[in-house]
Amino acid sequence: MPVDKTNQRFAYQKTSAYGRIGVFNTRAGSFATPTFMPDATRGAVKSMTPEQVASTRIQVILNNTYHLHMQPGEAVINSLGGVHGFGKWQGPILTDSGGFQVFSLSKLSKVTEEGVTFKHPVTGEIRTITPEKSMQIQFELGSDMFVAFDHLIGLDDATPATTLDAFERTHRWLDRCLVEFKRLTRGMPEDKRPLLFGVVQGGLDLDLRRRSLELVQATDVDGIAIGGLSVGEPQEEMFKVLEALAPLYDPKRPHFLLGVGTPSDLRFAYEHGIDMADCVLPTRNARHATVWTDNDEKIHLTNSKYIDDPEPIMVGCDCYACANGFSKAFLRHQFKVGEPLAGTLASIHNLRYLTRICEEYRNLAIIK
Repeated sequence: MPVDKTNQRFAYQKTSAYGRIGVFNTRAGSFATPTFMPDATRGAVKSMTPEQVASTRIQVILNNTYHLHMQPGEAVINSLGGVHGFGKWQGPILTDSGGFQVFSLSKLSKVTEEGVTFKHPVTGEIRTITPEKSMQIQFELGSDMFVAFDHLIGLDDATPATTLDAFERTHRWLDRCLVEFKRLTRGMPEDKRPLLFGVVQGGLDLDLRRRSLELVQATDVDGIAIGGLSVGEPQEEMFKVLEALAPLYDPKRPHFLLGVGTPSDLRFAYEHGIDMADCVLPTRNARHATVWTDNDEKIHLTNSKYIDDPEPIMVGCDCYACANGFSKAFLRHQFKVGEPLAGTLASIHNLRYLTRICEEYRNLAIIK
């Protein structure tokens, strides 16, 4: 496709002031952007086989560094062929840094300059993840794209002082991640090397966000990740951050928005320079009988009005559930009796709904 600029890994074509389509090359294959990645937290997208995930035209999945480190451990996964052999997903895999999970378990953890020490939520065992350890875990897991270890704080803890402290520590940790990442990948052929994303932090402080982006882009990371959003702030506040950063991105590298996965969020992000996004929301919602249908309407399949509804979730949808005529009445019944198939079919639909947004955006951009 025509491109404005290119590097060895990423080629893109601008479609609007900030929006673009592209192709990102990893050692496990290429994928088109914009793209959405479901969270295969413990090695698999919950309740779905790799074939079912692929049927939705998902191209990339995200594995969770923290959870796989805790159980069964990166050494076990490495011995079974890495995350590709372990979970049988042969396309590109991105691993997060573990930073968000440490944030979500803040009552069990302590942040120091060295890293994060935390108590295993089940066994009570004390563990520590440092920037170097995060790189080592991701390397042993065998993922294709790593995320640098960062310091994330939530809205409840966000003051000017704590936000600045987390911002500064994130960038000191990025420097350490880069050193360790380069050590681990030294001598690897370029086409076999995993890729590293640096993380932009700064809370809702737009000046800190701009400065953080500048600092990340001054390093030689392969991609730019926007962290610390979708942690409870109003949607309009997240949009302000994305608007502020949109004109400042280095176009030669892919831009990844962590933890965002509603249709409206994705549309805004893709129009403001984001190439990749991930979230657990579409499959989590699906397992609780919540699905998207026409015009992003969210419906709850356990609602009594669907007790004898013969229509699929969305007329005209080409996902497996809708194309094969599974009715809302059938799905409601299966949810009511606790049949796991219902969550699987709803997950297939929600993932296909989001991938279709990506495809429609890419197709419209090409037509323009």
